[in-house]
Amino acid sequence: MYEKLLVAVDHSKITERVLAAARDLALLSQGEVWVLHLRELEAIPRGGVIPSESDDEAQSNVDAAVAELSQAGITAIGVVRNTLFGHAAREIVSEAKAEDVDAIIMGSLGRSDLGGLVLGSTAHKVIHLADRPVLVIR
Repeated sequence: MYEKLLVAVDHSKITERVLAAARDLALLSQGEVWVLHLRELEAIPRGGVIPSESDDEAQSNVDAAVAELSQAGITAIGVVRNTLFGHAAREIVSEAKAEDVDAIIMGSLGRSDLGGLVLGSTAHKVIHLADRPVLVIR
């Protein structure tokens, strides 16, 4: 089954359901979970690069997810990476390849296909870029 999972988390309400799905899959296969949180950086002309959140906020999000999975008896590793705004999908797929995970689990805000196309849904992009299964939780 899936021995190694990559779970992309953010600060949205759906993260709870994403972690529950990862926990359930990992428990079925005795697998490990890589929890990835991307701290997006916005490049502003003449203003430099502005982070979307502090280092502490980003790390606390990952630490909470790792603690929750560890309490369930799952080996979990947390990773925080910086990425430029709009590049999250590429970073998720790149991390999945680098860690050689079996599947990616992530949330979606539930936009329609048209809304995702127009607004650029990260989940939509990951599905198209990934070379491994992607489980999208809504």
